[in-house]
Amino acid sequence: MRRHPSPYSFDVDRKFVDFLLAPDDLTAIRFGISPGHELCHAVRAILRPDEYPLQWGWMRANRGAIPREDFEVLALLIREEGYFPDFLTTTPTWELTPEAEAERLRDIDDERFAVDMTKVLVRSDGARRTAVQHMLDQPDRARAMIADAWLSVWNAAIAPVWPQLERLLRADIAVRSRRIAESGIGDMVGTLHDRVAWADGAVRVTMRIWSEVVDCHGSGLVLVPSVMGTTGCFVLTEPPAQPTLFYPAQGVTATWARDPADVAGALGALLGPARARILLEAHEPRTTSQVAHDTGLAISTASHHLTVLRDAGLVASTRDGARVLHRRSPLGEAMVGAVL
Repeated sequence: MRRHPSPYSFDVDRKFVDFLLAPDDLTAIRFGISPGHELCHAVRAILRPDEYPLQWGWMRANRGAIPREDFEVLALLIREEGYFPDFLTTTPTWELTPEAEAERLRDIDDERFAVDMTKVLVRSDGARRTAVQHMLDQPDRARAMIADAWLSVWNAAIAPVWPQLERLLRADIAVRSRRIAESGIGDMVGTLHDRVAWADGAVRVTMRIWSEVVDCHGSGLVLVPSVMGTTGCFVLTEPPAQPTLFYPAQGVTATWARDPADVAGALGALLGPARARILLEAHEPRTTSQVAHDTGLAISTASHHLTVLRDAGLVASTRDGARVLHRRSPLGEAMVGAVL
């Protein structure tokens, strides 16, 4: 951990993690998406459903399809609460895919695997402790087993709702990015959660167990919204992980996992079916020709709809050499997220 003398007077009855930032550096904070974090909290939701009421609809639709043995491998490591291995959530980025995150689990270096698994070991007893010790004794086999279980549970539990979940995450990031541009980092940080505050150039997170000051100069802080992790905030502070704060995404309701057709219908009633489909599929940059091909429209018709969406501020168009790429704007992300 990167520890520094704290410039703050900690309340003896409260614990904080302070992420120190350069106050004049707008690049000190960036956003990311973590499929691993979503999967870990999906496991916890299944283990303790009474604490995850916003996930009941998702659980009713998907829990029965989850392979039991693979789920038990992950549940062994993640447990109902407390620490789970940092390597299950690689450094979040804007474009991190579930497949890439699962593949990284096969390549965890020996030292990191041993450190994280030892933390799980000392927090375990009985049969769980024996199983974790076997993993530590056979790291190559354990890494492969964990990666296989991760992808198996992901495909059964999260993949069916990933489009809806990802739209909520990107909508949250878009709204908060806009708030930074309009009101500054401090104002945005104050909206993340009631346990998060801006304090003299630091993002301060109220904790239950420990206090720590993490110097983010040169590395920055990654902010990661979560749909599954609605029970509070979580932090990563130890290298090699980049300083990271996970927080509940805004706008998550009990109906977030509803059928994508319902979402398309709701947007279609507002925008018309063709424009609704274009907006829903505009999470990645595409040319006018690609939009036309994907929607089955003539290029001229697709161009017209894109112009309407762009004039309404829902789509942003940027030039890339000879091409013009179209993607949802922050307002478009917010609209799609609101429908969910």
